[in-house]
Amino acid sequence: MTAGEKLRLDKWLWHARFFKTRSLAAAQVAGGAVRINGTPTQKRASNVGPGDVLTFTQGDHVRVIQIEAIGQRRGPAPEAQMLYTDLSPPQPKPKDRQPENPGFEGKGRPTKRDRRQLDLSKARHLE
Repeated sequence: MTAGEKLRLDKWLWHARFFKTRSLAAAQVAGGAVRINGTPTQKRASNVGPGDVLTFTQGDHVRVIQIEAIGQRRGPAPEAQMLYTDLSPPQPKPKDRQPENPGFEGKGRPTKRDRRQLDLSKARHLE
């Protein structure tokens, strides 16, 4: 593709490997969670090209991406990373956060009582 061409927003997000499937990218756009150059959009077929800045949430943090190129295919990750420049600051990791599924904290093999308590804590976490 030439420098002047544009590509659908959902397709570009999928090409750049921000979402695992194109339908997930389309759902994110349709939900109104994506901004193109600061303007919110809900149209999956919005055209984007080099120089556009996208703002969207991914997981629990906000991504700010500047499009550098339009991809011709959904290739490997190093090829996808050449399509954009990440403008979002790195997110600090909270140090006091508990792991979501803590493992056995004792030494050796857990007892039956320990396994029951671990199963209960996992079940409570899933509720």
